[in-house]
Amino acid sequence: MAGIVNINGKTYRGNNISINNNIVIIDGKRVDEDDQKMINITIYNIESIKVDVCNSLVVKGTVGGNVETMSGDIDITGEVKGNVTTSSGDVSCGNIHGDVTTSSGDIKFKR
Repeated sequence: MAGIVNINGKTYRGNNISINNNIVIIDGKRVDEDDQKMINITIYNIESIKVDVCNSLVVKGTVGGNVETMSGDIDITGEVKGNVTTSSGDVSCGNIHGDVTTSSGDIKFKR
């Protein structure tokens, strides 16, 4: 069963998400997005996600693998079974089975 991903108000189904230079790739297929400068992503259940730049990335369901951003805040209210990494951004998290790292930002654990 494919996961549900909401990107800037549009809902997609897929397991592996990659966003690079505002180009959205879901399960190896390009999904045309408007050339928007601000990307907000909400994930319900997917295998993994890798984003170069976003305003916010919210995990409400389960991510079976890793969550990665180069720049963008990550808020996890669900579960991540892998690692969570951002180079520049804050991470607010609860249930993570792997490591959490940020080069420039704060990590806040939810109880």
